[in-house]
Amino acid sequence: MIRLTNLADYAVVVMTAAARAPEARLSAARVAETTSIPVPTVAKLMGTLARADLLLASRGVAGGFTLARPAEMISVAAIVEAVDGPISLTSCVSGETGDCAIEGRCGVRGHWGPINQAVRAALEAVTLADLLRPAAAARLAPAEIVGEVVA
Repeated sequence: MIRLTNLADYAVVVMTAAARAPEARLSAARVAETTSIPVPTVAKLMGTLARADLLLASRGVAGGFTLARPAEMISVAAIVEAVDGPISLTSCVSGETGDCAIEGRCGVRGHWGPINQAVRAALEAVTLADLLRPAAAARLAPAEIVGEVVA
């Protein structure tokens, strides 16, 4: 099973909360209240997302976090990579060696790169703005995504 980490999942939820109030300066406490994610986790994520230039942080009495750019210009891939690092389905895609018992004789090793690119392209194709739409309207046909990657 391919799964995002809980932190990457929560980061998408936090960014969606920020996108719902693009003019507001949001505190970690306010986002935690609206998302039911614990305040320390939200605070950590907001700092990470700000370092990745997805959120802007301002200090002071009127401080808080806002989106760094419009929701249409922020992909799910960017959010996931801000928290988890580069999207990599297997260690051979990420360039790590020594993690796989069949590394030297694997017959599919060279095929993971294009598969990884297709998964990353699918996440890149979905923007934060897409996540603000009702789920039924936001659904993308898998053939459309794959068609873009393969073509």
